[in-house]
Amino acid sequence: MPLGERYACDKSESRYCGIETEFDDDMPNLLSYNVHGGFDFVLATLMDPKYRPSLVDIDTRRSSALPFAGSDLVLSPSQWSSHVVGKISSWIDLDSEDETLRQDSEITLKQEIAWASHLSLQACILPTPKGSSCANYARCLNQILQNLGGMQLWLRIPMVKPEDGIEAGNPEHMGERDVDSWELWNSFRLLCEHHSQLSVALDILSSVPSASSVARWKGEPVRAAIINTNSFLTNAKGYPCLSKRHQSLITAFFDHSVQVVISGQSVHKIPVATSASNVDTQNEVGGWRHPLKAYLDYVAFLYQKMDPLPEQERFELGYRDYLQSPLQPLMDNLEAQTYEIFEKDTVKYSQYQRAVAKALVDRVRDEDASRVTTVLMVVGAGRGPLVRASLQAAEETERKLKVYAVEKNPNAVVTLHSLVKLEGWEQTVTIISSDMRDWDAPEKADILVSELLGSFGDNELSPECLDGAQRFLKEDGISIPSSYTSYIQPVTACKLYNDIKSHKDLVHFETPYVVKLHRVARLANTQPVFTFTHPEHSDKPNNQRYKKLQFDIPEDTGATLIHGFAGYFNATLYKDVHLGIEPSTATPNMFSWFPIFFPLRAPLYVKPGTPIEVHFWRCCGPTKVWYEWSVTAPSALPLHNTNGRSYWVGL
Repeated sequence: MPLGERYACDKSESRYCGIETEFDDDMPNLLSYNVHGGFDFVLATLMDPKYRPSLVDIDTRRSSALPFAGSDLVLSPSQWSSHVVGKISSWIDLDSEDETLRQDSEITLKQEIAWASHLSLQACILPTPKGSSCANYARCLNQILQNLGGMQLWLRIPMVKPEDGIEAGNPEHMGERDVDSWELWNSFRLLCEHHSQLSVALDILSSVPSASSVARWKGEPVRAAIINTNSFLTNAKGYPCLSKRHQSLITAFFDHSVQVVISGQSVHKIPVATSASNVDTQNEVGGWRHPLKAYLDYVAFLYQKMDPLPEQERFELGYRDYLQSPLQPLMDNLEAQTYEIFEKDTVKYSQYQRAVAKALVDRVRDEDASRVTTVLMVVGAGRGPLVRASLQAAEETERKLKVYAVEKNPNAVVTLHSLVKLEGWEQTVTIISSDMRDWDAPEKADILVSELLGSFGDNELSPECLDGAQRFLKEDGISIPSSYTSYIQPVTACKLYNDIKSHKDLVHFETPYVVKLHRVARLANTQPVFTFTHPEHSDKPNNQRYKKLQFDIPEDTGATLIHGFAGYFNATLYKDVHLGIEPSTATPNMFSWFPIFFPLRAPLYVKPGTPIEVHFWRCCGPTKVWYEWSVTAPSALPLHNTNGRSYWVGL
C-alpha cells in the first residue's frame, strides 16, 4: 500500500516503501508475506548466498541450473517488474587480492545481473565496495552497463563522513575505515563515466552527517534510502520513531522521489494497544501483523504529515530538471501559448502595478493630479498585461495617464488592438507596431515600463533594448525596472550533466539552459555577477562585462563535484519594489522565470576547504551577445563558448 497522497493524483515514487529480505527460494511466499504486510516491494537476494562458481565442476555446471530464487514463472511479469528489486550477493568482492574470490565475484555479478535483466526487473542493488579501491568492480560493471537494457543499478553506499565515524559490527558498511563514503561513490561513478543507469542506494545509519555534508547528495542520483531498524529510537508509547535529523533527512528524500526501504529485524516490543493513534489496523487479518509494520507505519506518518505541494509547485512538476533553451525575444516572435503562460503570473504584474503607482505619485503631486497627464510607454507590450497594470495603477492613484504600447510582434499587436477596443481604452492607449529601437516617438515619456528580463537578468537583451529606447525618455524620466543584477552559485547536478552529455557534442556543454532546478545540491551562497542600471546616463554605453568570483564551500561539506553554475537575477522595479528569483530574496509564488544553468564540460572535483575561482564574461558583437565562462581554481578548465561559437542571443 502506498504511504499516502500529498495531493490529488500524487504519482511520486517516494510513496512506495520496500523491505529488505533474506534469500528465500520460495519467492511467491516471500512476496505475498511482505506485500500483504503492507510493503510495496521487496529487496530480494536473487541467488543462493552459498553459491560459488569455483566450487562447481564443469560437468555439473553444464547440466544443472544456477541456484536462483525460483524460476521466472513463479511470479507474473508485472509482479517481478513492480514488486521486486534484485539484490546482488553481498559477498562479492571484485577487488579482492584473492584471485579465486575475485574471479568468482566477476562471474556471479554478471550471472545475477543477466538473470535480473531476464526477469525485467526495474532495478538491482549492488553491494558496497569492500575496499578503498574499486577499479576492477567499476570496470566489470561498466562492461555490463554498455549492454544493459532499461534496468537501473543502485550502488549501495553508507551515508558516513570521517568525523562521523562508522558503526562497528556492520561488515556491509565497509568496515571501520575512516572514509567519506561520498568519495567512494564519486570514484566509482567517474570510473563508470557518469553512466545514467548507475544510481545510489544510501544506507542511513544511526548517526547522520552534518547538514552541509548531507546536502551534497541532493544533486546525486539517489534512488533509495535504506533504514535499519537499529536506527530507530523509541517514543514515549514504546513505538519506533526517528530523531529530528533523521526525520528531516527522510522528508527531504521524499521531496526528491527517493524510496525508503526498511531493513533488519524488529528491535522494539510493540505494545498491545489497538486503540493507539499510530497503530494502523490495515493489513491485520485474523490478528496477524507484519513484524516490521510499526516501522512502516512511522515512515507513512512522516510522508503524510508533509505539507501538500502548493499549486505552483504542482504546475512546475513536469518542468523539474528539464533543460530548455532560453528565449530569443528579438529574433523570434513568441507564440500565443507562451504569452498565455506568462500572463497568468499575477504576482509579477502586481509588483509592476505597485512600482508604477509609486512612480506616478512621485511624478505628480496630489494637487496636480487632475490637470497633469503622465506619458507612459510600455516597450515590449506583448498582449497587454503591462498596459493593464499601468492603467490600474493610474486608477488606484487617481493620476491621468497617456499610454504608448510598443510591440514588434505583429501577431501580438492584433490582440492588443482587440484588447484596447474591448476595454474602451482608445482615448488613453496608442498602439505602435514597431521595434522599440527603430521607433521615433512623437513625444518623450515620463515613465518607461518593460518586462524584458530573462532568468539571468540581462540574457534576453534588456540592456540593448532599453539603451535603444532611452532616447525617448525625458532627462528626469523613470525606468521600470531601474536596475537588475545577475547571480551565480556552484551546484552539483548529476541529472543535468547526464542529459547534456547524452548529446555527445560540444555545443550543448557551452549552452546555458533555463531549468526548474530540483535534483541539485547548492554548494555555496550566491554572489552577484553583472549589474545594469536604467536610464544609463553615459555618452558611450557599454554592455560588455567581466567578473571574477571566489566561492568558498563550507569545510564540513566534504569533497564535492561541481557540474556547473546556477544563475538567477534580482531586479529593482522602482525604489523598494523588487522582483526576482535569487533564492535569498526571491519573490514568492512567481513562476515567470526558472533559474539558468551554465554547464561545465568536465565536472570539477573540489577538496574540502578549497576555494573555487570562476570567471564570467558578457560579450557584445555587431549582431549578437553571448556569455563566456571558465574556472581557474582549484584547477583550470577550458574557456566555454569562446566567440559565442555554441550559443548567442541575436540582436
